[in-house]
Amino acid sequence: MPKISICIPTFNRVKLLPCAIDSVLQQTYQDLELIICDDGSRDGTPKLISQYTDSRIRYIRHSQNIGKSNNMRSGFEAARGQYFIKFDDDDRLTPDFLARTASILDHDPSIDFVGTDHWIIDIDNIRDEVKTQENSRRWGRANLSAGVVDNLLEVVFVQQSFQIGATLFRRQTLQELGFMQPDWQNCEDNDLFVRLALAGKKGYYLPELLMEYRVHAEQQGINRAIPYLQDKLRYLSSYKFESDKLEKVRLQRLAETQLLLGLRLIEKGEVQKGRELVFAGQSFSHAKAWTGLGLSLLPGGVRGKAFEVLRQVRG
Repeated sequence: MPKISICIPTFNRVKLLPCAIDSVLQQTYQDLELIICDDGSRDGTPKLISQYTDSRIRYIRHSQNIGKSNNMRSGFEAARGQYFIKFDDDDRLTPDFLARTASILDHDPSIDFVGTDHWIIDIDNIRDEVKTQENSRRWGRANLSAGVVDNLLEVVFVQQSFQIGATLFRRQTLQELGFMQPDWQNCEDNDLFVRLALAGKKGYYLPELLMEYRVHAEQQGINRAIPYLQDKLRYLSSYKFESDKLEKVRLQRLAETQLLLGLRLIEKGEVQKGRELVFAGQSFSHAKAWTGLGLSLLPGGVRGKAFEVLRQVRG
């Protein structure tokens, strides 16, 4: 059996997928299997995979789209390794990622997962050092010490310091928690880390840039924002923390998400549902709430343009 299982879920990323695959095959640690789970791609992905002859590559193709987290779960269920990592089809691992993280799990059986810092790269695979440093500061990794994380729930929920594509897990630990929630498209990674912390699992932070996270145009736009906010709402509604500090943060983020989702729905034309959510989240920003409610009274064609003008003025 391979020591490490790597899963790359993919969907219509035939141009970027080879970068992800090659980053696995070029690891300095070679006791691995690579599971590519294809969520019904229609862009030539099967032909691409057929060109690889490495026997460690396993290809799971779904004839139709089954959804992001369901596709990930299919790769996890096929895994045989002692350790497991899932990373996206537009990202890459640096050559020493597996060697550096696996050695920590090998050394201390009590550690359930090891997370690292990561580079920010663009569509041309160019590393951006400024954005990388900004990203590390934004998500609390710049001030996170190496070693076992004591306040894990706060780190994974409030700071959101761990990135799932830059984290190697014990597969047994993930099996105990059921891995990703079924039928989720977004926030499934945040949810997993919170469940790990609530279950008392032990996380280790390795402050090295050992993964490359790609930022590109496909990640933007209102059509992606609405499903993301809908899943974020479901995620934030799934818990009620015992800690007053964490519960205050959860409720604040819940109100923010309700407000932002409501505004997006109003902009798109789902006015009634949007208004309900704006009212529910108005405590986050009364000014934004009343602005959105005012714009909801405009005719459809004018309303969309007004939102666009407001967005340009704000940013």
